[in-house]
Amino acid sequence: MTLKNIRKRIDEGVNLNLIVTDKFKSNLISIYIVRPLVRSEVTKNALLPMVLKRGTKNYNNFTDIQQKLEDLFGANLSVDVTKKGERQVIRFTLEGPNDKYVSGNNLIEEMIKILNEIINNPLLENGSFLDEYVNQEKENLKKKIESRINDKKTYSVDRCIEEMCKNENYSLYKHGYVEDLKDIDSRKLYKHYLTVLKSSPIEVCIVGDIDVDAVSNIFVENFDIKRDKVIDIQRENVLKEIHTKNLVREEMDVNQGKLTLGFRTNIPYEDKLYEPLLIMSNILGGGPNSKLFMNVREKESLAYYIYSRVLKYKSLLIISSGIEFSNYQKTLDIIKEQVEDMKLGKFSESDIRQAKKSLITSIKSIKDSNFSLADYYLSNILANDYRNIDEIIERLQNVSKDEIVEAAKKLSLDTIYFLTKRKK
Repeated sequence: MTLKNIRKRIDEGVNLNLIVTDKFKSNLISIYIVRPLVRSEVTKNALLPMVLKRGTKNYNNFTDIQQKLEDLFGANLSVDVTKKGERQVIRFTLEGPNDKYVSGNNLIEEMIKILNEIINNPLLENGSFLDEYVNQEKENLKKKIESRINDKKTYSVDRCIEEMCKNENYSLYKHGYVEDLKDIDSRKLYKHYLTVLKSSPIEVCIVGDIDVDAVSNIFVENFDIKRDKVIDIQRENVLKEIHTKNLVREEMDVNQGKLTLGFRTNIPYEDKLYEPLLIMSNILGGGPNSKLFMNVREKESLAYYIYSRVLKYKSLLIISSGIEFSNYQKTLDIIKEQVEDMKLGKFSESDIRQAKKSLITSIKSIKDSNFSLADYYLSNILANDYRNIDEIIERLQNVSKDEIVEAAKKLSLDTIYFLTKRKK
């Protein structure tokens, strides 16, 4: 499989990333609008793609949009918001067949036109979004926010991060807050959207077996760009000295305890120790051969699940586990012991080889999904990391045990969060 990436500046703060690969029979276009993650707009930003996909000037409702997509051999539209560090990213993605495999021609041009219609030509009434669509999507967003508590595993990690980063924007929930919805109406939301369109950095990723020059020209000709002063979104502050550990206990009607530990790594993603940190986390809690899994789950039978993962942009390491309520202290002690063992270098060359193999397999699998490729390139762009996949793999392969120990020694426990059963 051939893979190359060409990046072109289209306008101020607008970049086109053409990811050329012959692996897929479809083309994928993802348009990412990047905003600062701040309380004053997080809920509005989450609402925007939900409202925009409801209808446009030429396709008044979602049924009309779906019919147009059906005409394009079943092209698929998806929208969402994600959190990447202290940035909130509004995503519009359209996937459709490559022209080579269907009888139509210029499908990619039609796909770009539809995305332009959804983003730049929304359905308006009296100079603002439709009240009906905004009110319905406010209710849908309210339900989405309220339902986050249903997935206790994810909820517990989110709550640990909220407590850990209490006075930092990283603590904000990507879908926003129910209490902020009441102040949003169609007029205010549309006014905010005009600001978003004019001032946000925009990254466009097109993945497929494409002609770079032809697709570049098609995009420029068919996507309206209205630019004002583009905002500069500041890099997250990741260095923090821990003076007091934060212990948070929350009670709910649950059948299983959720113990989550949040560590500051103080290793920015630009640092030479970032790849050693990834390997260290994989040895510690990256799978069935990891130290946490073997000692907490297999040896002591204390956890239903346990894992660790690095949160790239904020330089945090999270350990998440599901346990019996009565096993809290014993589980906590063993987790701390395993972290200390990593700092002391109590792991083998075999552990390192397995961790490297696991990470490299995971990175290589990015090439198997056009959506993952687009998201991968966006993540690297936001991190100002323009290495290709092979260069990152080479760096991982060359990490030494001393570097892994050095990365482990930078771990500092910040927050212990325990979700337990409600007292009778």
